Amino acid sequence: MGVSPEPGYPAPSGSLSYTRDGAIGILELARPDKRNALDLATIRGLEQFFTSPPPDVRCIVLGAQGDHFSAGLDLSEMTERNAQSGIAHSMLWHRAFEAIEFGTLPVVAALHGAVVGGGLELAIATHLRVADETAFFALPEGVRGLFTGGGGSVRLPRLIGRARMMDMMLTGRVYDAREGEAIGMTQYVVEAGGARAKAIEFARRIATNAPMSNFAILQGLPRIAEAPPEIGYLTESLIASVAQSDTEAKARMADFLEKRAAKVRG
Repeated sequence: MGVSPEPGYPAPSGSLSYTRDGAIGILELARPDKRNALDLATIRGLEQFFTSPPPDVRCIVLGAQGDHFSAGLDLSEMTERNAQSGIAHSMLWHRAFEAIEFGTLPVVAALHGAVVGGGLELAIATHLRVADETAFFALPEGVRGLFTGGGGSVRLPRLIGRARMMDMMLTGRVYDAREGEAIGMTQYVVEAGGARAKAIEFARRIATNAPMSNFAILQGLPRIAEAPPEIGYLTESLIASVAQSDTEAKARMADFLEKRAAKVRG
C-alpha cells in the first residue's frame, strides 16, 4: 500500500502530519519554517497521538519535514513563564514522551539536521533511532540559562553516560551523526536523505513481529534493565511465560519446528 492520509484519523495538531503506509503509521513534525521547534500545540498533539494511536497500526515512524528534525523547545513561549507554569510545562513533556517510550507501539525515529535540546529529548524517547549523515546532536540549555525539562536528564545518561551529557551541557559540545552513533545516541547512520526510508524499512520488519512480543519488549525490557537483579529475573520469567503462551507464538514455534520458518543466519 502506498503512503496516504488515513481517513477518519486527522493529525492531532496543525504542527503534526500523519500518513499511513500499510501497517506503518508515519507521524512527522510539520513546522519546517521554525526548524520544527516544539511548541505547546506540538507536545499536546504528540501526547494525544501516542496515548490513543490509530487502530490497526503495528509500528510508528516519527520524522520531520524540512531540513531539521527539531531545533528543540520553542523559546518564544518561555519569556513570561514563572516557576509554577514551568513545572506544569515540563510535566506535560514528561507525559507526552512517556506515552512514546511506554506506549503500545514500537516507534522508529528518522533523524536529520538539528536534533537539539528538546528535539534530542524527543528522539531518545523512541525505541529505534536512524540518523542520516546531516544529523547533529546538542544540548544548548546551559548556554541559554536553562536545564533539560523533557526527561533528557533521565534518559540520556542511560544511553551515553552522565559524564558525556554533562560535557554537552557545560561546554555546548556538538556530536555529528557518526559520533552520535558511536556513543549510543542512535543505532544506525545512513546516507544524507536516507533516514526516512530506512526507518520505514525497519518499521515494516518490526510490524511483522508477534504483537505480544513487541509489547513485552517495550514494556518489560526497560523495567527489567533498571530493576535489581532478583526482581529482574522474576519479571523476565513472568513476561517470558506470558509471551510464549500466546496463540501466535505457538503458531510461529510450530512453523520453525516444521521447517516452515527461516533460520537466523550471519
